[in-house]
Amino acid sequence: MTITIAIKRLPHGEGLPLPAYATERAAGLDIVSAEDLTLAPGARHAVATGFAIAIPNGYEVQVRPRSGLALKHGISLANTPGTIDADYRGEVKVIMINLGTEPFAIARGDRIAQLVPAEVLTAGFEEVSDLDDTVRGTGGFGSTGMGF
Repeated sequence: MTITIAIKRLPHGEGLPLPAYATERAAGLDIVSAEDLTLAPGARHAVATGFAIAIPNGYEVQVRPRSGLALKHGISLANTPGTIDADYRGEVKVIMINLGTEPFAIARGDRIAQLVPAEVLTAGFEEVSDLDDTVRGTGGFGSTGMGF
């Protein structure tokens, strides 16, 4: 299934590629930085992309890290996956974090993240006095195989 997402290039995004799939079967659209910066170890920054989008109702766009940056340099996203809601119209920014041990330079035009459109289900909550029983019960973190 394909949806259409309206995109507005901002002045500082001129000359940059729009989000695009790198391969025919890719799930995420690559996006690039619209600025030059260096992320020190432990630092984070909301990196400009130079565009804004209008997502159709019933969808979100998830912002996900690039696996190569994570493996090779310890670069990830501080809130992964990030969510862009259908009613947001501001610039898409990517909250990058350097979990590595060396400063990491990002140049304007470098691929920094990927966008994955997804359908959104909404939920309502019904308050009850008791929940149904399950085999797991109240077992929490690590309880399904760690012997807790």
